[in-house]
Amino acid sequence: MGIMTSPIEFLELLAREAAAVEFEGPVVAAREAGLPADRLADLEAAKLVALRVRGLLERRRRREVELSGLYDTASDLAGLRDVDAVLHAIVRRARHLLGADVAYMTLNDPDRGDTYMRVTDGSVSARFQRLRLPMGAGLGGLVAQSGTPYVTADYGQDSRFRHTGEIDAGVGEEGLVAILGVPLRLGSGVIGVLYAANRTARPFAREEVALLVSLAAHAAVAIDTARLLAETRAALEELSTANSTIRAHSASVERAAAAHDRMTSLVLRGGGVEDVAAAVTDVLGGALLALDADGRQIARVGRIDEPDRPSIVEAVAASRTEGRSVRRGPLWYAAVVAGTENLGALVLRPDSELVDADQRILERAALVTALLLLFRRTVAEAESRVRGELLDDLIARPVHDAEALRGRARRLGVDLDDPHVLVAVGDDAIAGTGSARQRVVSWATTYASTRGGLAAARDGRVVLMLPGSDAGGCARAVARDLSRITGRPVTAGASGPSTGPASLAVAFREADRCLTALAALGRAGQGASTSELGFVGLLLGAVGDDADRDVTRFLTDTVGPVVDYDARRGTALVKTLEAYFGVGGSLARAAEQLHVHVNTVTQRLDRVGQLLGPDWQRPERALEVQLALRLHRLRTPTN
Repeated sequence: MGIMTSPIEFLELLAREAAAVEFEGPVVAAREAGLPADRLADLEAAKLVALRVRGLLERRRRREVELSGLYDTASDLAGLRDVDAVLHAIVRRARHLLGADVAYMTLNDPDRGDTYMRVTDGSVSARFQRLRLPMGAGLGGLVAQSGTPYVTADYGQDSRFRHTGEIDAGVGEEGLVAILGVPLRLGSGVIGVLYAANRTARPFAREEVALLVSLAAHAAVAIDTARLLAETRAALEELSTANSTIRAHSASVERAAAAHDRMTSLVLRGGGVEDVAAAVTDVLGGALLALDADGRQIARVGRIDEPDRPSIVEAVAASRTEGRSVRRGPLWYAAVVAGTENLGALVLRPDSELVDADQRILERAALVTALLLLFRRTVAEAESRVRGELLDDLIARPVHDAEALRGRARRLGVDLDDPHVLVAVGDDAIAGTGSARQRVVSWATTYASTRGGLAAARDGRVVLMLPGSDAGGCARAVARDLSRITGRPVTAGASGPSTGPASLAVAFREADRCLTALAALGRAGQGASTSELGFVGLLLGAVGDDADRDVTRFLTDTVGPVVDYDARRGTALVKTLEAYFGVGGSLARAAEQLHVHVNTVTQRLDRVGQLLGPDWQRPERALEVQLALRLHRLRTPTN
């Protein structure tokens, strides 16, 4: 055989996977053959490159073997049903992959607070196989406590670990010198330690540590899976469930991302709460109910029964406190809040169980709903101010520029030349806190704007300008709906129809006087127009000095002497007459209402007869007296 003098010879050695020592052959042969120094240098350089290539190939083969081993381990573990079989398979595979003398595993004991020897492979010492390691003691106890891998080339001489007599005796009896321990992690916790050990001093390479860590990760999952399989006695079904859970989680994450994009798009293109509700149910399925701060429905998608008020209040309070959605029976609640202000709630009845990512979708929907409600309220408040200012200009001062007012109205979708009625709502609607007043004004603004009208708050009252010709019907509708909102009777007076900017101020004064008349006539909590109040309505509808003089003359001629007598003497004849007529002419009931004796009522009525004449109780005269008393009360409502 000839002497090898070409670097190509090293490729042949690589091709047949020659041992490392064989790569010295070409160089030695060339040196013996007396080749020049430059040729020897070239061969030496080629040898070094070939050895590096050989090392790289060797590492790749070893990595391939390790990955194949991990794959085989995962495959083997997936097919095991018994916990003991799983544990033995893990340590056996660890010993095989690392070429160790001994492999073993300790598991943490939460009840005793230590870690104990569970499975060994290659061990010959019974004492070693029964070891228990306190947390922090020995290499294994330190790994179990810290959750960090530790390796020692010579355990007996390593001062990094807290040695104990029992542990050192067991390790010594087994004859172990070099030990590698890595944690078995399950989630964020450590459930035990996996070891590989040799009976001779030997450092473990970084790749070997990484390999054992990877195996421990598989092992931890396999241990937990095997434990679940043992409890359920159905390994294949449990693994399928775990796989389904992973897929469901992945799908929920994708749903969350899609929902996030969709709701962001809704906000950007000016969508409403109804669109948010539809987006949530499209992603999560089921049905959803959106409620405002008072528990009233804002939007509904699908069939869902509205919970009772106490359940809503309790669930929303819990959601606000916890800062996330809460479950109550089959329903999920997410509070809709802005800072400390409660704006409402989303109530979801899902078709299937919600995972964390699904809950986040509901919570994000609540956040988007809060933003939309705040935006809607801001827009409504701005529009309310504009509409209120226009109505205030129409009814509060003389019209100087009718065309300018018509232009402002047209921009708000209102034609002032169409017939309109004016409705005045009494202060019984806005009594109470500032928030109650704001709620009534907000309701009136919404009520009017949805019908193409205007609303404003003025002098302690709420005024609505509504399109149409039925003043009485509008007044009754406003009184009825607002009574339902406030929870107490609300009085509403109306007048009209009125056409043109200049006539609205007059119509407002008539509606205001009608409201006063309703209270004076004992019809609080009702709605009516001036035309429905009969004779009193005609008087209220009359305007100008002549009308006022006619009313004054009628009062003076009819009950003037009685009113003057009360004014001079400080008596209560007018009050007695009102009580007498109010109870249908019964002396006893009038006395009971006035809290006086019947004789006192008789004496007062005798005095009335002296002042008005003996015929004051005849039907036609009595009717005039009663009308006069009502008109007198309208003019002096505090009496």
